Amino acid sequence: MTPKSHLLTLVFICSASLAAANPDAWKSEWPSTDFTTTTIDDWFEILSGGPPKDGIPALSDPSFIAASDEAKIGGREPVITLEIKGETPRAYPIRYLTWHEIVNDDVGDTPVAVTFCPLCNSGMVFDRRLGGDLLTFGVSGKLRNSDMVMFDRETESWWQQAIGTGIVGVHTGDELTQLPAWMEGFDQFKARNPNGLVMKEPDWPRSYGQNPYRGYDSSSQPFLYRGENPPHGISPLMRVVRVGDAAWPLDRLSEAGEVTENGVKITWRAGQNSALDKADISKSRDVGSIRVNDARTGADVPHDVLFAFAFHAFWPDGKWMLK
Repeated sequence: MTPKSHLLTLVFICSASLAAANPDAWKSEWPSTDFTTTTIDDWFEILSGGPPKDGIPALSDPSFIAASDEAKIGGREPVITLEIKGETPRAYPIRYLTWHEIVNDDVGDTPVAVTFCPLCNSGMVFDRRLGGDLLTFGVSGKLRNSDMVMFDRETESWWQQAIGTGIVGVHTGDELTQLPAWMEGFDQFKARNPNGLVMKEPDWPRSYGQNPYRGYDSSSQPFLYRGENPPHGISPLMRVVRVGDAAWPLDRLSEAGEVTENGVKITWRAGQNSALDKADISKSRDVGSIRVNDARTGADVPHDVLFAFAFHAFWPDGKWMLK
């Protein structure tokens, strides 16, 4: 199946699933999920992305190799970088996360969920601890505002990836702690961390390094999204840097190079390819890398680089940091 036909299939499946958008139709697949406890007002917000529960297989306990020994990954290919004090920095390649979307890992004493939603370009890392519980996450196959709905295997509660919040089940309203992490080109990671680790290629039959959403971030409209477009004439698929409830369009940041506002310093530099452009990620266009630091202390700040439509969907009253 070609990438374009893959997307058309997803759209067809999504349209066919609208009539089944209610918990009664889902209970056979989700017998342990408490659908009576939820923040969802309209179940038609929940769409099928095509694959069933675990149809996109999340990973757990991945293997790593020295970044200096990795020869398959292009220098500008995107990775999610996680640097936890006292631990060897780790890079999680988007070429793998595109096909798995969640990696459950342990970095020293910190259990983490590394997440990437291709349809929103949202890549975030969460602490898997919640109170005294340790959660393990999977991919539900459901979408809301085109964003991945995760689930935890312990209670089968549903979680919205873009906001790290429980939306269905016993964990409704609970919030995961987002950790400072960022997306950058693999060469950028290696230059800063010559002794760093990179996640090893998973043992799954997938076309790693290929983008099944070819041309997606050049589209005029997002797939599997029925909400409002963002205001101010901003393209729905413009990347924005979200910090809290504020968003900076990437075109402003790439032009300025550095912006200090709202208590943060945001820097842009070339060197990271889009994961959602050409079929071969290593040959995609350079969209640049973002770092967000506390303007006073210099500490890395949790953030996300997602599409503008997703920011508007989940932060409808959010602040747009325009010129």
